[in-house]
Amino acid sequence: MDPDPERGVPETGSNTPSNPPYGLQKTPSTPASPGYSLPLWRKAIILFVVSWMTLAVTFSSTSLLPATPEIASEFHTTPEILNITNAGVLLAMGFSSLIWGPLTVLLGRRVSYNTAVGVLAACSVGTGAAQNMAMFTAFRVMGGLTGTSFMVSGQTVLADIFEPVVRGTAVGFFMLGTVTGPAIGPCIGGVIVTFSSWRNIYWLQTSMAGLGLVLSILFVPEVQAEVESEIGKEKAKKDITPLYILQVFNPTRIFGLWLYPNILLSFITCGLLSTFLYALLSSSRTIFNPRFNLSSALVSGLFYLAPGAGFLVGSILGGRLSDATVRKYILRRGFRLPQDRLNSGLFMLFLVLPGATLVYAWTLQEEVGGMVVPIIAGFVGGVGLMGSFNGLNTYAAEALPAQRSEVIGGKYIIQYTFSAGASALVVPLIDAIGVGWTFTICAVMTLIGAVLVVIIARWGIDMQNRVEQRFPLQRK
Repeated sequence: MDPDPERGVPETGSNTPSNPPYGLQKTPSTPASPGYSLPLWRKAIILFVVSWMTLAVTFSSTSLLPATPEIASEFHTTPEILNITNAGVLLAMGFSSLIWGPLTVLLGRRVSYNTAVGVLAACSVGTGAAQNMAMFTAFRVMGGLTGTSFMVSGQTVLADIFEPVVRGTAVGFFMLGTVTGPAIGPCIGGVIVTFSSWRNIYWLQTSMAGLGLVLSILFVPEVQAEVESEIGKEKAKKDITPLYILQVFNPTRIFGLWLYPNILLSFITCGLLSTFLYALLSSSRTIFNPRFNLSSALVSGLFYLAPGAGFLVGSILGGRLSDATVRKYILRRGFRLPQDRLNSGLFMLFLVLPGATLVYAWTLQEEVGGMVVPIIAGFVGGVGLMGSFNGLNTYAAEALPAQRSEVIGGKYIIQYTFSAGASALVVPLIDAIGVGWTFTICAVMTLIGAVLVVIIARWGIDMQNRVEQRFPLQRK
């Protein structure tokens, strides 16, 4: 039997058990993706391009945070209203997969991806030129609607061109864009608003999107594995009629996959982790400025470098740990399960991330340790967050390889719904109960996510197989 690069089929012949679990012996061998044969230099460029675009779109979600007072003053509104607007952008990013996923089926990945980049660039121009709050909000939300198209397509492209035993490392580098954007956005935004107009934040974003468009046109291919969704396979056999278009835009293609408990629990865990991420990023200026008498957006924006550096280290470390864990389980049992890599992040989930969160919260609450301790805790928390996230993000691309785009799209719907809630509610919650108890709640949510990951890592394939036995049509 040829090794199945995607789902639980034995990868080493000598150690293969004679009676593998249900689903392993039943799952037919999946042909290797044609993208695996691309030269390494081409894969590296593609990885850079898709990571760059996630950096550009997530940069926009937080870059205005240091400029909130200036924007609120110019548009005669309040910082609280702008935070709600930012939450709306995050919601738009989450649900954008309901738009761009079907467009990918209808237009092809390359055309839809480049179209999304163009829309982001145009919306960045509109936001930078906004003359009132309504125009500002409209263009920001429309720009947000391109959000997860880059993440879903990016992860799908990487799954098509990188083999499973190195895929975690590739996803680790890819995730640098998704988390570095929110982290460096406030820092760069602070520099810009200190020395010039906040509008230059969006002219910078326009330039980032423009560069991404040029690189995407030149280098991102239309490579798609043989394991794409059934609706995509049938596209070549059908005329594109209004009925077919309605079928493609049917949201049950995404929501129906939530019947899988292992899939849904992994989504919820990503949402719980994103709560900490956006609670940290959305509240830092509110916390640090009054406690340390900071009046400059530049100085307070520099705090974001600490978690940003942690994200960088955690992404790379998490990717390497994820792949090493996969190889360890292949040697141990003779074949791979997608859930194996989730074991790599348990130390981060149970100890590093909640521990750093509590230190950050209570040193600020009790005003001990100066700025140094919460800054170090922010760095360690960033490492723990991304060390945890890597296995979950890669698992989303591997659990159901025939529907990986839909799975990844569903993940971002839940993930950004949690992110939007955290962005909108964290400052009022801190005002009501204090920074200590607010981030203690985040630590508890992290521990809940850790328990969910243990459940998936232990019983994920069993839960998945039970659904496929009970609902045969669910299995492609």
